Amino acid sequence: MKRFILSYSSMWRHNLVMINSPEMAAERSKTPLLSIRGAAKAFGPVVALADGVVEILPGEIHALVGENGAGKSTLVKILAGLYNLDAGEFLVKGKPVAFRTVADSKAEGISVIYQEPTLFPDLTVAENIFIGRQPKNALGLINRSAMRAQARALFDRLGVRIDPDRIAEGLSIADQQIIEIAKAISLDASVLIMDEPTAALSGIEVERLFQVARALRASGAGILFISHRFDEVFALCDRITVMRDGEYISTHSTESVTVPEIVHEMVGRDIGELFPKVAAKVGDTILNVSKLSRVGVFSDISFEVKAGEIVALAGLVGAGRTEVARAVFGIDTYDQGFVELNGTRLKRNNPQAAIDAGIGFVPEDRRKQGLVMDLSVARNAALTLRNRLSRFGLINGTTERRAAEEWTSRLQVKTASQEYKVSTLSGGNQQKVVLAKWLATEPILLIVDEPTRGIDVGTKSEVHRLLSDLAGRGIAILMISSELPEVLGMADRVLVMHEGRITAQLDRADATAESVMHAATAQLEH
Repeated sequence: MKRFILSYSSMWRHNLVMINSPEMAAERSKTPLLSIRGAAKAFGPVVALADGVVEILPGEIHALVGENGAGKSTLVKILAGLYNLDAGEFLVKGKPVAFRTVADSKAEGISVIYQEPTLFPDLTVAENIFIGRQPKNALGLINRSAMRAQARALFDRLGVRIDPDRIAEGLSIADQQIIEIAKAISLDASVLIMDEPTAALSGIEVERLFQVARALRASGAGILFISHRFDEVFALCDRITVMRDGEYISTHSTESVTVPEIVHEMVGRDIGELFPKVAAKVGDTILNVSKLSRVGVFSDISFEVKAGEIVALAGLVGAGRTEVARAVFGIDTYDQGFVELNGTRLKRNNPQAAIDAGIGFVPEDRRKQGLVMDLSVARNAALTLRNRLSRFGLINGTTERRAAEEWTSRLQVKTASQEYKVSTLSGGNQQKVVLAKWLATEPILLIVDEPTRGIDVGTKSEVHRLLSDLAGRGIAILMISSELPEVLGMADRVLVMHEGRITAQLDRADATAESVMHAATAQLEH
């Protein structure tokens, strides 16, 4: 909840300071657990990393920040043994290493905790932790009581409670990450790399993860923490390393630098206002949602969005915002109510009808729902135009590329070639491809679900500017966002949801952090 109510303006005014104890300073005087300098990696003509530098000390949480495409992911994959270095110096505890496989990295005590862990869903928590190396009894059989006891000891060390006998299927992302951390500790990992670990977590889950990270730091472990959220970086980390365009820029102690200074080093340019909202002329009603209900999901949802207006759906995780958006677009059905676009009632549970009527939908999960990762940038950007571009069931590749290039060029998608797989792009550029795909249809209503999740501050500013420009051209925009600064900075009106119901409708002038949070927690009646 702290993360939800934190505003960028207050965050920039108040630089959160980490207090270093004498014991921690003594720990940092030791040999670095991990040190990499001059790291370089290229894929054909594309240089993904030109000069990667990072150092992790014992008992330190070290942040790695940079725009999407800065080289962070490539550097992490080198540390994890997924990629081999083309050039550079790589030391673990002062010893030169050259990883060829993931096993090499793990053998040196390095473990990566990804944003979305991949546990075996049919196995228990304890079985997932010790898979392939279960404790055995005298007969050579798996000693399940010993395995459970060891799992409990690991969770006790981390200060969390998770049942070792619980089946992994259905566990929250937060619990899955804790299990991955427990697995890493059981392997005697001394360096943990956390790659965007909080993107899918609630405020309470984030705080629990931070408690675990601080416990690991106190035990002498080193953590590399990668995040686009500056409130988290400044609250948790001891030092910050900045990368830009595949190169090392700087390293600072957290207490000696401010958010604006880090942002300037990350982007290397003036990004202007983070929320460049320009007042647009509001026209006629484009979208009318009336008494929309789905048993157990949302109830009595009514609102409208007008031409040139940005309407935000706000609320805590699980409030039903995404479900409402999916129902409006026709992905999910509903039991009662109706959806009208320009006065014409849309067929329920029919996305094609919504597209034909002029609705574009940018989903929350761009990788799973917005893109086909194995297809090219051009093919993804032109997916919504396939019927228009085809002749006798065939699509000319040149025509497809030309159609895709118009919007990928206007959105400044950074790629060496339109023929590269979209999976090779950074998160921010992938999001631009999703936007290009829908803007190519010339929609009159654009639904954007978490439009800036997982992208850097520079690209966030670009996306916000684009949304403001689209509204200025008369497009109606329905925006779902869990970032309260984004809601307050971009919306003309804010609809707040709590447990499947709209609890408040606030004009821009009346929407404050306090009023939105009161409604999001059902402390303010509709």
